[in-house]
Amino acid sequence: MRNKTIKVDLLARVEGEGQLYVKIKNDAVADVKFSIIEPPRFYEAFLRGRKFTEAPDITARICGICPVAYQMSSAHAMESICNTRVDGQLRELRRLLYCGEWIESHVLHIYLLHAPDFLGYEDAIRMAKDYPDVVKQALQLKKIGNDIMVLLGGREIHPINVRVGGFYKVPTRKELEQLIEPLKWALEASLKTVELTATFPFPELEQDYEFVSLRHPDEYPLCEGRLVSNKGMDIEISDFLNTIEEIHVKHSTSLHARVKQRSDYHTGPMARYNNNFDKLPKVAQDAARKAGLTKVCRNPFKSIIVRAVETVFACHEALRIIEQYKMPDKPYIEAKPRDGVGHGCSEAPRGSLYHRYHIDNNGVIKEARIIPPTSQNQSIIEKDLRLFVEKNLHLSDEKLTWQCEQVIRNYDPCISCSCHFLKLNIVRE
Repeated sequence: MRNKTIKVDLLARVEGEGQLYVKIKNDAVADVKFSIIEPPRFYEAFLRGRKFTEAPDITARICGICPVAYQMSSAHAMESICNTRVDGQLRELRRLLYCGEWIESHVLHIYLLHAPDFLGYEDAIRMAKDYPDVVKQALQLKKIGNDIMVLLGGREIHPINVRVGGFYKVPTRKELEQLIEPLKWALEASLKTVELTATFPFPELEQDYEFVSLRHPDEYPLCEGRLVSNKGMDIEISDFLNTIEEIHVKHSTSLHARVKQRSDYHTGPMARYNNNFDKLPKVAQDAARKAGLTKVCRNPFKSIIVRAVETVFACHEALRIIEQYKMPDKPYIEAKPRDGVGHGCSEAPRGSLYHRYHIDNNGVIKEARIIPPTSQNQSIIEKDLRLFVEKNLHLSDEKLTWQCEQVIRNYDPCISCSCHFLKLNIVRE
């Protein structure tokens, strides 16, 4: 019998505070705890007493990488209360802004945070010495996503141009046309990204996941649709809390989530891909097939390929929107507050992001509830870790530690939303 503890004081390429505890006893996994120990940030409390129009700006500060997701979910929730429908070119501009976020976020994860795992490097800086052209391509591709954010959002981090009902200012066609040639290059670069990620060595790991995501009848989901799963869920966003519940676990300051009367679930790129493959444009479907993916992908290590396929989609969708763009007469639709409860859900790069608000007749927020995708994925991450360790007990502690970290990075845990990670402890008895 062997007693051993392995500690990783800082998990590379993920910020924040958290711990992973793995106990192995008699060559079997006795316990796995993925703990988020980041102190509460109280955003829901900050929102109470503020005007409903402030929600997009306040919630954007929750995350520096996926602020658009917070803005869109909050705006949709407020608009549902105010009976305000944003459609036409304003809706298209929202999708374009979201495409910018997906491009910059996915590229950051694929190249700088996750690729080093597969290629055997401690970080992207060391990787750049052997793959300088790859890293340069990544930075240029990410910049194009940032450029979309700047033009539509006012800046690439915590955009300031989004409001309930639309935007404070909309771009001219000439301004958007400046993005066409860079996006054509980005589309080709994203296709090369799919090809590159398909060459990575993928450990074996599959579960019978319940994949939860938005689904829209006409398009690959970004901002609107019904919440569906591959196990029969098909609900309006307003039924989110009637279908999904959050529970507190002692080892995490962030709540776990599960489908009521069932179990935990998986949200994010793999969930979107599995639930909406038929809604991807042909160029993205062809890239996926060429990379060896089918319509169903259950290996979370291959989520890096799925993210690359979604980057292809985002570049293609951005070009489509720009090429048919006509500047709207007004940058927003007026939203008049009334007492009521509203729900919003959009697809952050890491998965479905749910918001619920209650406002009064004066538009003052009385209650707020926000459920980020990474907190929803906590429980399924623990299951992945348990299964992976059970299948790889023969590995050295060093190798097992490395790949357990990689299991967590498969989910691209959000740096500032809810998932923060620090230590890995493996105890063998």
